[in-house]
Amino acid sequence: MTPRPFTPPTALIADDEPLLRESLKRLLNEMWPELNIVAMARNGREAVENFDALAPDICFLDVHMPGLTGIDAARFIQRRAHIVFVTAYDKYAVAAFQQGALDYIVKPINTQRLSDTIARLKARLTAAAPIPDATSILAAITAQLSASANSPLSSQASYVKWLRVAVGQAIKLVATDELDFLRAEDKYTLVAWHDIDGKLHEGLIRKPLKELVGELDQQQFVQTHRAYAVNLRAISHVLRGANETANIHLKNRAEILPVSRTFLHQFRMM
Repeated sequence: MTPRPFTPPTALIADDEPLLRESLKRLLNEMWPELNIVAMARNGREAVENFDALAPDICFLDVHMPGLTGIDAARFIQRRAHIVFVTAYDKYAVAAFQQGALDYIVKPINTQRLSDTIARLKARLTAAAPIPDATSILAAITAQLSASANSPLSSQASYVKWLRVAVGQAIKLVATDELDFLRAEDKYTLVAWHDIDGKLHEGLIRKPLKELVGELDQQQFVQTHRAYAVNLRAISHVLRGANETANIHLKNRAEILPVSRTFLHQFRMM
């Protein structure tokens, strides 16, 4: 018997953030070069139209998109493709996605998680097993997201989880958990962070410090001075100074950040 020719699997990516679409495409190209990405959609409507026209094997769908959401698009696609949700929700809402018929990855994308997802997709495609009916799963996801939106934890989902930072001529996506500190630079904010290998980086965001701090999780990021804010997880220790001031020493950086009298109350117990 003549073996069937290998047909590369095809995929669609739908996300309303251009940089995130491109980032996921780049990672997929590196980690799964055989995968043919046939369409990039900016919203749920485009995802549905592209799916009808191209019938990809896999659909990576952002949960929150203008117009039709990723969940709306998944209801339309149903058992005709393998669905992978891309979500910015934290661990409290992710529980809804942990059901075998569908997969998910969390923004900012973790390469190990993506690698695991790719392995599962390859296994499902190789097995050529029928795609399960996801109607009940989509209903459960909708209910969980609704419950999360009405819970005390819902405010966490509204905080920015990644930043677009200018480094020279490039724009990098930086997870807020990787930030060490922020420093006001006129109309800009300097962002200092470390990557997964512990390497130190800096870049600029065209947004004033006060505005940027307001978009971050207030349980994790605090302003220490009119020109500085810090990630509490990055602090090694705080030393009290004269005149109701203090200095912050960081775990992995040489910079020492000032704490002014106005903000000292936030560190009295440290």
